[in-house]
Amino acid sequence: MWFQWGEQRDYIDSTWGCGYLLASSFVLLNLLGQLTGCVLVLSRNFVQHACFGLFGIIALQTIAYSILWDLKFLMRNLALGGGLLLLLAESRSEGKSMFAGVPTMRESSPKQYMQLGGRVLLVLMFMTLLHFDASFFSILQNMVGTALMILVAIGFKTKLAALTLVVWLFVINVYFNAFWTIPVYKPMHDFLKYDFFQTMSVIGGLLLVVALGPGGVSMDEKKKEW
Repeated sequence: MWFQWGEQRDYIDSTWGCGYLLASSFVLLNLLGQLTGCVLVLSRNFVQHACFGLFGIIALQTIAYSILWDLKFLMRNLALGGGLLLLLAESRSEGKSMFAGVPTMRESSPKQYMQLGGRVLLVLMFMTLLHFDASFFSILQNMVGTALMILVAIGFKTKLAALTLVVWLFVINVYFNAFWTIPVYKPMHDFLKYDFFQTMSVIGGLLLVVALGPGGVSMDEKKKEW
């Protein structure tokens, strides 16, 4: 956004007819909002506040860039929201027991449902990667990808399925979104660059699933009760 300040400002101005000043203010808010949120998350300071701020930035971008009417980009933005939900769940402190070493609750319900929502939203990223053609590779990719998506969504063999999706998505991302092979002056460079880093953010969300597990609302957790 810093290196394409003029293009971003002109796009907002031409789309919404809001004028030079408001368009510049929007780009500045967008840039500072993302930078501040990311710095706070990485430094582990005010993580919950940072997550809510980044939720606001995603919502603002969805409206301002007309992503709301583009199903593919909308699903990817929702997947980013899923990653933030998982980060928000991870940042919530566990309820402390009144007695040392004796937990009063297994896990707080809000955290469980945030993990569930995060898993389901992350799956939307993979739905945008499905290819509807008759080639053997596409059919195989769709079948394997769909099976892994279902496993993550319902929370069955979650860590293994999420880790497999991390590897799969990373390979697909490097292969299909290789923006470094496209000259900078071509518009495709910017589209691929946007897709590349957005996909990497979703991979980060999946790594949170691998690290933290599926949460209480999942088949993996229910198996422990059986």
